[in-house]
Amino acid sequence: MSKVTIATLLKYKQEGKKFASLTAYDASFAKAFDEQGIDVVLVGDSLGMVLQGQDDTLPVTLDDMCYHTRCVRRGISRALLVADLPFMAYATPEQALSNCAKVMQAGAAMVKLEGGHWLMPTVKMLTERGIPVCAHIGLTPQSVHVFGGFKIQGRDEDNAKRILDEAKGFEAAGAQLLVLECIPAALAKAVTEAVRIPVIGIGAGKDTDGQILVMHDVLGISSGYIPKFSKNYLKQTGDIRAAISAYIEEVQQGLFPADEHTFN
Repeated sequence: MSKVTIATLLKYKQEGKKFASLTAYDASFAKAFDEQGIDVVLVGDSLGMVLQGQDDTLPVTLDDMCYHTRCVRRGISRALLVADLPFMAYATPEQALSNCAKVMQAGAAMVKLEGGHWLMPTVKMLTERGIPVCAHIGLTPQSVHVFGGFKIQGRDEDNAKRILDEAKGFEAAGAQLLVLECIPAALAKAVTEAVRIPVIGIGAGKDTDGQILVMHDVLGISSGYIPKFSKNYLKQTGDIRAAISAYIEEVQQGLFPADEHTFN
C-alpha cells in the first residue's frame, strides 16, 4: 500500500471516502495498526492519562512527546504520523517553532496544536516554514480547567459560531488538517462542509471526513471513565488485529460512530 500523506487525505475528502485514525505510543502497537491499514496515527498527549496515569494531559512534557514519537515512527511504514505538542510548548510563536522542529525531527510528519484565534498567527508562521499543522478545536483537553472539566462544546449559538469561525480561520492560516472534539454532530457536519481541508472527529458525529479514537478505548483497556463516543472493538472480536480491522471498516462504511456515540 502506498504511503499516506496529507494529499491522500485531501483526495479522500474530495471523493467522499472516510478514513480512520488511532492513537499509538510505541512501535509494536503502531506496527500492528499500520499493517491493518490505519490511515493516520496520532502520538497523543493523551499518553499522560492512559500511560502515565495522570488526571489530564497537562503534565506531559516535550521530552515525553519526542520519545514516544520516535518509538511510533519505528513501527510505521504507511500511515501518516501526527504528534501533539504538549501544554505550554507553543505559548509563543518562537517557542512553537523550536518545539515543533524537535517533534518533527523525532519522526512526526505533522504537528497537532490546540487553540483558537490566538493560535492562528503561529500556524501561519509554522506552515510558511515547512511544518504541517493539524489544528484541534472544540473540546481542547489542554484547556480543561478553563472549561471546568471535559464538557461538550458548541451547544449554544455563540460558541457554535466561534467554532465554525475558528475552523475557517485555521484553514486560511494554512492548517492542512482539523480535529473536532466533543461537539454536536450538526455543528461538526457544518464545519466539515465549510472547509476544504480534511476534518477528523472524535465525539463529533459521523459526518466528518475521518474519525479518531484513543487506542485504549478501542481495545477496552481504559481505566476509569469510558467516553460516550468510544467503542470497545476488542470485546466484539476477541483479537487485537481483528478489532482494529473492524474499527477501520465501520468508519469507512459510515457505521461508526452510531447514534449512541454522538452528541446532539
